[in-house]
Amino acid sequence: MSENIVLPLEEVGMEAIALVGGKSASLGEMIRGLKSTGVKIPAGFAITTKAYYEFIQRSGLEQFIKEQIGQIDYNNITSLRKAGKKIRQAISSTRFPHDLSEEIIAAYHALSASYGHTQTDVAVRSSATAEDLPDASFAGQQETFLNVRGPVALIDAVRNCFASLFTDRAISYRENFGFDHFSIGLSVCVQKMVRSDLGASGVAFSLDTESGFPDVVLINGAWGLGEMVVQGAISPDEFIVYKPLLGTGYMPVLEKKLGNKDQKMVYGEHSDERTRIIPVEKQQQQKFCLTDDQIMLLAEWVKRIETYYSGKKGRWCPMDIEWAVDGYSQDLYIVQARPETIHSRKDRNIVTSQRIAAGAAPAREILRGIAVGNKIAAGKVRILFSLDNRLSAGTDFQPGDILVTDMTDPDWEPVMKMASAIVTNKGGRTCHAAIVAREMGVPAVVGCGNATELLSGEQQITVSCAEGTEGIVYDGRLEIIEEEIDLSALPAISTPLMLNVGSPDMAFQFTHLPNNGVGLAREEFIINNYIKVHPLALLHHHTLQDAALSAEIARLIRGFDNEEDYFISKLAFGIGKIAASCYPRKVIVRFSDFKSNEYYNLLGGKYFEPEEENPMIGWRGASRYYSEKYKPAFRLECEAIRKVRDTMGLNNVVVMIPFCRTVEELEQVLAVMKNCGLPRGHNGLEVYLMAELPSNIMMAEEFAPYIDGFSIGSNDLTQLTLGIDRDSALVAGLYNEMNPAVQRMISRLIQAAKTHGVKVGICGQGPSDFPEFTKLLIQQGIDSISVTPDAVVKTVYAIHEAERK
Repeated sequence: MSENIVLPLEEVGMEAIALVGGKSASLGEMIRGLKSTGVKIPAGFAITTKAYYEFIQRSGLEQFIKEQIGQIDYNNITSLRKAGKKIRQAISSTRFPHDLSEEIIAAYHALSASYGHTQTDVAVRSSATAEDLPDASFAGQQETFLNVRGPVALIDAVRNCFASLFTDRAISYRENFGFDHFSIGLSVCVQKMVRSDLGASGVAFSLDTESGFPDVVLINGAWGLGEMVVQGAISPDEFIVYKPLLGTGYMPVLEKKLGNKDQKMVYGEHSDERTRIIPVEKQQQQKFCLTDDQIMLLAEWVKRIETYYSGKKGRWCPMDIEWAVDGYSQDLYIVQARPETIHSRKDRNIVTSQRIAAGAAPAREILRGIAVGNKIAAGKVRILFSLDNRLSAGTDFQPGDILVTDMTDPDWEPVMKMASAIVTNKGGRTCHAAIVAREMGVPAVVGCGNATELLSGEQQITVSCAEGTEGIVYDGRLEIIEEEIDLSALPAISTPLMLNVGSPDMAFQFTHLPNNGVGLAREEFIINNYIKVHPLALLHHHTLQDAALSAEIARLIRGFDNEEDYFISKLAFGIGKIAASCYPRKVIVRFSDFKSNEYYNLLGGKYFEPEEENPMIGWRGASRYYSEKYKPAFRLECEAIRKVRDTMGLNNVVVMIPFCRTVEELEQVLAVMKNCGLPRGHNGLEVYLMAELPSNIMMAEEFAPYIDGFSIGSNDLTQLTLGIDRDSALVAGLYNEMNPAVQRMISRLIQAAKTHGVKVGICGQGPSDFPEFTKLLIQQGIDSISVTPDAVVKTVYAIHEAERK
């Protein structure tokens, strides 16, 4: 018999891929290179490809398989299914050679004994030999069997792993990518199970899976065995950690989103039921599956693994990792790791963007979910609830159709490759449907909840993932506009160009754009879209005797300690993601500047907001912060800034005070900030003033000693200089930032700021819309110009032209 039928994992590494496949080689590599650093990997052994080759050759299966493969019509799903089914049945029903099984069983007994067991529980995972084939680039090509116990069950699982090399999806995938079906060998990894059925498990990526932003760790997790997360059967918890600040003493957790973890996979109760799915108790559903300490430890391990593999390969090698927490010991383990293959191969200088063309009437939105990718597609709905054993299932699916289903699994690959977009009821950003959609480059909206109910077969829809982390499904086939830009071809400029970023979920998408930081991040966007409740309603809803409001607040704050923690953490997460996107470059965060009519529309707002004749010039900005009525809410804003700077470590955050009418108001706001533990200068904190009122300009010399910089808000400044209500269509024609009165205001402010050694920038569309405006600003010596991301390219050209002249 051939040698090396079985090898302990610690004796193999990446050099042994041809012998033990990607999974086993990667696990062995980590045990050898990372176990000494504290990363825990369960022990196991690899059944080498020699066992697979001997099995099919000594059984006479090889010729049979070749004949079946040769008869497949790859344009016919039924033909593919017939051949795949015959091959798998032949392999599964063939007797395993005795000498091979004896050696595998001996290794299993040795592994069991090392854990003090007679017959221990193991995971049996297929491990293919092509490095870029299933482990590295396609989700779930071959089978994995969990909670396998005993020699008979082990040999059955190994044989079924061999058979899974010829699943429909695997045959189709190899054909599509030009791999020889017989140059791919199959190894099997046998690994001690982690009792995550009593704990938690999931996946982690060493980058942001949607934008490719390399400086974060993205973690998805849920209770029980990890298959539920991978399959997309549930919506998992999501955590994001900022890598560069790991190990610095800070806790740079940028996001914690509670998933709908209403089911979990656990061990079965008898020998012929290895696993089963049970409901999760309500109380446990409302808890995050990882503690902050576990999140930080896992992120640190992910960073170490990425660093190790990048060193081995001599280039950046982001990683896709599976993890598990043992419910008995609460110890964390890494159970799989493979290279991420989508973003690591992209040219980040080439930016392709899509948008829906503006129409006469707004598009009708049907539903929302989690966006996968940043593309848009239109097509006809095809609803599939399952791909059952019927050979004809899914055969009416046509190229370009939009697949709408409850959730997908690897068997769906032949259908998914024809889809122009994918929409699912269930799943998270790391589920099977999401991973496959990214690889295929098609948009997917997952975790919609009821897409199969709201959409109907043959319906024409447009699926958009180009509007943030929420994907939107619109009624009808809308016009899609596509643009491609080569950022490396943009001219060099001297004037610092910054970004206006509203949505934290879009911040990572903009990191590739040339920028010197964020010139304006608005808190009100985060409060309105992520917190959704009036801060005073959060603090006082128990006294309002509004049962519906209290119930909704209780639903929103699930997973957080209390109402205050919810507001502070959610606001801090939003600011933190924006700050992390360009750290250590400056991020100017404007305190909330809702007007009373806008605050009124938040949950509970009607109890705390006055009715004002003209909210645009009413109780807004600075006047709220020191008022006895609103001060408790402003304290929460200050606490959120403190959390971002002092707990997360993102001290590149600068705060800005909006709509501050007088120097006395500014002094009062600074005093409140100091009482809230946020004094100017502490830990380098800078304070900017939004220069948007004529009084800010005329009294610039008096304001300057109290601040570190001005940021010109040209929208309100134009409104108040010209006496125009910018919400009124009747006088809209008079609104013009190029009006000489507005230009003189801006010129005066820049000169006053220069005289007093205070920075001055501008955040508005003027510089990108009016080249003459840009020229004036640069002539006057503006310190920075900040625009929305979609205006960056044309603003670069406008600045370049102004500087050239």
